[in-house]
Amino acid sequence: MVFELRLPQKAASLFEGWQETLIWSCLQGVMGRVFGDSPEMPESAMAVLGDFCFFAGKPDREIVLNVQEACRQDFMILVPQNRGWAQLMESCYKEQAKKVLRYAIKKEPHVFDREKLQSMADQVPRGYTLTMIDEALFWRCREQAWCRDWVSQYKDYKMFQRWGLGAVILKDGEPVSGASSYSSYEGGIEVEIDTREDHRREGLASICGAKLILECLKRGWYPSWDAHNLWSVGLAEKLGYHFDHEYQAYELSLGGAESGEPLL
Repeated sequence: MVFELRLPQKAASLFEGWQETLIWSCLQGVMGRVFGDSPEMPESAMAVLGDFCFFAGKPDREIVLNVQEACRQDFMILVPQNRGWAQLMESCYKEQAKKVLRYAIKKEPHVFDREKLQSMADQVPRGYTLTMIDEALFWRCREQAWCRDWVSQYKDYKMFQRWGLGAVILKDGEPVSGASSYSSYEGGIEVEIDTREDHRREGLASICGAKLILECLKRGWYPSWDAHNLWSVGLAEKLGYHFDHEYQAYELSLGGAESGEPLL
């Protein structure tokens, strides 16, 4: 049986030492959900937030097979705590689970050079406008697939206003680049950054990233960064972060995978 934990912190010991803010968001009850093999004393657990699933504790096939039921979407990024979980993912989903490398960035709260970041944030090209996400922009971003993840984990603007933060560059009133909070936890955010395809390679992402970091620092928040490719690592380093290590994940595209027991 697989259970959604009403008290997510009951699984905290299974994720101990894992420096991943999406897990912290789930365990703190800010956003996301946690599932386990027991509602009270889980030995195996899965933390789910947005496109991400993190697996910890004793490898459990039933939990792995309940990804689609728990997430209710066809694409997920599965992150195993160890080789045992990875082997289960490969066994359960075979070619549907594509092995990928992701890149962890060090969490160093005092590493940022505010003057350098301000200088970067001031380099907005003529014809563009840099602004923070307000209510109108929040809903506008939700309507556009390419930038929806800037706000999609927040049920409404009130929640975003409390927990989230985003810097966006506009061209003719439309968002073309931005850095925002993919998710939030107590004390910080996880950065989501992207530029519309027709405005890439213009330096806009670094401007938005610099502005977002500065605004986080003003609030005493930490802007955590996890990179999905080497371009993202390079941008992070330009903004003052330092690379930590590679880690393995699986991009899971579902549709006809073996099903587990229904969630209770």
